[in-house]
Amino acid sequence: MFNLLYFACFSGQVKALRLLSSFWFYTMDCFAGQLLVASRHLGDPNFSRGVVLIFQHSSQGGLGLVLNRPGDKRISEVWERTGHEPCENPQTIFVGGPVPGPLMALHTIERLSETEILPGLFFSTDKDALDQLVRQQEPFRLFAGHAGWAGGQLEAEMEVGGWLVTPATGEEVWHDPEDIWRLLTQRIGLGIIAPQIDPKQIPTDPSLN
Repeated sequence: MFNLLYFACFSGQVKALRLLSSFWFYTMDCFAGQLLVASRHLGDPNFSRGVVLIFQHSSQGGLGLVLNRPGDKRISEVWERTGHEPCENPQTIFVGGPVPGPLMALHTIERLSETEILPGLFFSTDKDALDQLVRQQEPFRLFAGHAGWAGGQLEAEMEVGGWLVTPATGEEVWHDPEDIWRLLTQRIGLGIIAPQIDPKQIPTDPSLN
C-alpha cells in the first residue's frame, strides 16, 4: 500500500503540486516559521532537494536558511581567519543559500538571541554572540550565506509547484541533513492523499512494503 502512495505522490504530477501550492499561497499571509520543501519541479539547482526554514517574510520578500547543505569548512578552520580567539569546535558550517552575507546561527540560547523564529529556536548574527555559541554545548548550527526572494518571487515559485510547505518545529531543524528532504516530502505527500495514516507507521524505505 505504501508503495502505491509513494508512487502517487512523487511520480511527477505537476498539476497536483500547482493546486496544492496555490492553496497554501491563498491561505497563508506569511511564511515565516515555515519549512519550504523543494519539489522535483523546482528548476534552481541551488535548492535541489532542499529544505529551507523561512525566518522572515513580507510583501517585500523573504529570507531563509537551507537546512540540509553541510559545507566543506569547519568552525575551527574559519575561526582562525576571522580575528576570534582560536576555537576547537569541529562542527561543519552549513551553506545557508546562494546569497552572501554574514554568518548566521540557529540556536537554543535566548540570551544570545536577536529574534525568536519558533518557540525555543533563536536566530543570531552578532559576532560576539556567535563567538559564545561556538564555545558551548547547546544545540546550534552556523550558516554561511542565505536564501532570499524579492517581493512576489517566492509566491510565484509556489504557484507553479516549486515548493511544498509545512510548519517547522525544532525537531526538523536539528534533523539529519541527509534524510530530512525525504522525510518531509513523504510526510507531506501522505498527509495529502491519506491523512488518516499515522506517519510513524511509514517505513524508511518504501520498497520494503
